[in-house]
Amino acid sequence: MSDVTMSSKSTQPLHSINKCGAEETAACCCVDVGTIMDNTDCTATYSHVFETEAQAKEMLQALTERARGVESEPCEITSRIEKVEGGVELNIDFTFSCQAETMIFQLALR
Repeated sequence: MSDVTMSSKSTQPLHSINKCGAEETAACCCVDVGTIMDNTDCTATYSHVFETEAQAKEMLQALTERARGVESEPCEITSRIEKVEGGVELNIDFTFSCQAETMIFQLALR
């Protein structure tokens, strides 16, 4: 997951409800969810090196089932299993129909 960094154009700290920045609501200085989730990041990526191809395929199956449990529309799953030094590398891209599903999927894996 990527880190979210928010900044204000003002160099003064915000101490009052009335001094909220443009991307915050005046009621509580909360950030509008649209400034964080704008549906531009709908892909979750997984990569790991396993000892055997069977282990990699087992993980692919488990993660695919989790993604199918989150999706509202079919999730596009692209996977690659390659032999590398030290084992077998599994790379998977899960592209969901919206960023909220991507975040739910990522949080479920923690």
